[in-house]
Amino acid sequence: MITDIPGIKVGNGETEEALTGCTVVLTEGGAQAACDVRGGAPGTRELTLLRPGMLVREIHALLLTGGSAFGLEAAGGVMDYLQEKGVGFDTGVIPVPIVPAAVIFDLGVGKPAWPSVEMAYGACQEASQEFATGNAGVGCGATVGKLMGSHNLMKGGLGTASLSLPGGAKVGALMVVNTLGDVRDPENGKILAGLQENGFFLDSLQVMGEYKEKRDFKGDNTTIGVVATDVALNREELIRVASMAHDGLARTITPAHTMFDGDIIFALSLGCKEGDASLVGAMAAEAVARAVVQGIKAARPVGEIPSWQSLAEK
Repeated sequence: MITDIPGIKVGNGETEEALTGCTVVLTEGGAQAACDVRGGAPGTRELTLLRPGMLVREIHALLLTGGSAFGLEAAGGVMDYLQEKGVGFDTGVIPVPIVPAAVIFDLGVGKPAWPSVEMAYGACQEASQEFATGNAGVGCGATVGKLMGSHNLMKGGLGTASLSLPGGAKVGALMVVNTLGDVRDPENGKILAGLQENGFFLDSLQVMGEYKEKRDFKGDNTTIGVVATDVALNREELIRVASMAHDGLARTITPAHTMFDGDIIFALSLGCKEGDASLVGAMAAEAVARAVVQGIKAARPVGEIPSWQSLAEK
């Protein structure tokens, strides 16, 4: 799990009635951070400060949330939690918690609702090294394979994975899979979840190519997540790690990074172990691919929306 990286705790909050939720990644001791935005329809908060040359060098938490742009307000709950603990950037007046956030679009499933400040605060209270995946947290309303509407999609979910590097350092990933396209097994290319009709998979890329006219596929997608390592890396190196980590999405999702996805990966460095940024990035891509597959396989069916688990049982 991503919590194999010392200094990270993860907490979830969700409502199955409305099919939305949020996941908090706490780094209360501070973490060097960067991000790479690849999708054409991102929803974000506090991303500018992750660019090179900015004053603030560390973050104290990340929020991955449902509810599209409405869900960004839930970051206030994370700030409230950290502020009560005295965690934040020292302004000379009071500590100000630094909490970047990114959203998925899940308003089209369940009731049109979004995570609240209270839900995010509760997720912080529940944060630990052990946490649920699949339908938990921001994975609650995640779906995949949306080219032909709500009758042909499948359940997405929250997934995690970690890998060891030579010398004992580690790289972990946490991803919520909510993509326009299909999710494939990177080992054999077979579709695990995506565009389906009566339990039989269709190829999203082929279906896209068969449209003779430009089609609005809508923006109700996005795969977002975070990779983390205990190798000491600066922001410039972390930008490269975040960029390389997107290769894990390309290995597992077809198509990825479309104009209708808001794909974002954050990269965090906690710890002081020595290591090469290029190797960390390469391993981060593998961790992302594994986390995507784990999230799909952990997801449960919801109502009329099937999952990998329910189709595998047939």
